[in-house]
Amino acid sequence: MRVRMAAGLGVAVLAGAVAGLGIGVGPASAHVTVNPREATQGGYAKLAFRVPNERDNASTVKVEVTIPTQTAIASVSTRPTPGWTATVERTKLATPLKVHDSEVTEAVSKITWTAAPGNEVKPGQFQEFEVSAGPLPEVDRITFKALQTYSNGEVVRWIEEPQAGQEEPEHPAPILKLTKAAAQPAGTGAAVVNANADLADTSSDDGASGWYAAAGVAGLITGLAGLAFGMLAWRRSGTQAS
Repeated sequence: MRVRMAAGLGVAVLAGAVAGLGIGVGPASAHVTVNPREATQGGYAKLAFRVPNERDNASTVKVEVTIPTQTAIASVSTRPTPGWTATVERTKLATPLKVHDSEVTEAVSKITWTAAPGNEVKPGQFQEFEVSAGPLPEVDRITFKALQTYSNGEVVRWIEEPQAGQEEPEHPAPILKLTKAAAQPAGTGAAVVNANADLADTSSDDGASGWYAAAGVAGLITGLAGLAFGMLAWRRSGTQAS
């Protein structure tokens, strides 16, 4: 009897401990991110801002993404997102950007996506908002600070920048890392020129060889014809003599 009571007490204590550990534990935290996470300086890229819904009692109804003018991008265009309206804000640049021998004096500084009724990002879902951007500036990274607004009025500010040697902040901003374009191997042009020269030389050699071969065949035919005429003349002279 005591053994059964002790066993039952142990199970109850274990169940209580498990329940205690489960208190306050919700779904895993997700962040607003930009994908891909890395692109090339000076190039163009399709960027997708991925926005997950972290609430179980509200839907995401608006997303705002800031493009800093300190790392301005000359051309930014939005891709239509069904059920959402994109509003683009532009800002005059203190220092114009030079793109293809022309100056760009204004750049997109903020994009706001707003959901039409019935198209909100519901609990357990996520949405991606795509843009085409370029040429990307020659910097190490671009920080896109974002605001996420829920249907209950809550605004989550994804604006914190991670610091070296510290833990990731609670609400990190989406960051796009930029790498330098791969340098063209030295001597590539010379190699192409040399290759073309080699091909030209080979063509010349083939032409000369063909000419000599044709001349040899012609000489052989001429020799055989001479031999035939010689034999015919010899036969005729022999017949006349007899």
